[in-house]
Amino acid sequence: ALSVFDGNTAQLFADRDPERSLALPPGESAKTWASVERIINRALAVSMGRDGLIAGIGGGVVTDVTAFAASIYMRGCRLILVPTTLLSMVDAATGGKSGFDFGGVKNLVGSFYPAEEVRICPCMLESLPEREYLSGMAEVLKHAMLTPGPGTGGLLDIVANERDAILARDAQTLERLIPAALKVKIDIVSEDLREQGKRALLNRGHTFGHALEAATNFSRWSHGEAVAWGILRSLDLGERIGLTDKDWADETRRLIADYGFDIVTPQVAPGEIKAAMVDDKKKKDGRLRFVLMKGPGEPVLQEIPEPDLDAVLGIE
Repeated sequence: ALSVFDGNTAQLFADRDPERSLALPPGESAKTWASVERIINRALAVSMGRDGLIAGIGGGVVTDVTAFAASIYMRGCRLILVPTTLLSMVDAATGGKSGFDFGGVKNLVGSFYPAEEVRICPCMLESLPEREYLSGMAEVLKHAMLTPGPGTGGLLDIVANERDAILARDAQTLERLIPAALKVKIDIVSEDLREQGKRALLNRGHTFGHALEAATNFSRWSHGEAVAWGILRSLDLGERIGLTDKDWADETRRLIADYGFDIVTPQVAPGEIKAAMVDDKKKKDGRLRFVLMKGPGEPVLQEIPEPDLDAVLGIE
């Protein structure tokens, strides 16, 4: 077996076998082909066969890169993922996506390769830096919007009514929050593993968010911060074309702000953000598509006229 960590999680496993473990640099900078090569070279160095196991232990970058390496090592070896951030627990480690950034485009190269096990331990979140914890909450909020409205006892009720306990990382609350968020994703992915249809709805806020990350060279905004900003811009877009219910959109903006996300426009040239959208994977026949919402639990994947996109981005 081979264990892959990042520089942060490796410190928690001081007794690991140095020959059968590998620590990648923390952060998006490690989401590269070079990291994949390092994993494959180490697997070769320990003479790991196709029946060997690679375990990715860390945040979303580690789980994505490790899963891709496992998917191509000897045409596919065993894979276990142990997510240690909220974002990787509720999103990155589940659903079978793997990959890395290439040519300045987020997740341009990848595969679908579900892990045989995903082991989630909420206690790992106790030492997670606040900014990284909130980054994961953006994905939780995204999942919540894909569920029916309040009063149904689901994820949307949890995030709307238990904010203080969630932000305090109350153990009992997290033990309900994480499975509820995972259920939203698993229910969708089980019908569309390879993102040929319904799974694209999980990219809510990501067309805007990935473009913001790319326009700032993946260095200024966390993934969750960018996704939260993207969700807000999607609300603006949905309202502009008359699709999204205004009252619900306002409630959603307040909920996102309540979790500490900045709802103002970032100091990035709007034209640069738009230019970064050109490689979005949801394009069809060369035209951009956005995941918009009519209301809670009512997502729509829709092409948008360029003048409306320009207006939302502030391009004159």
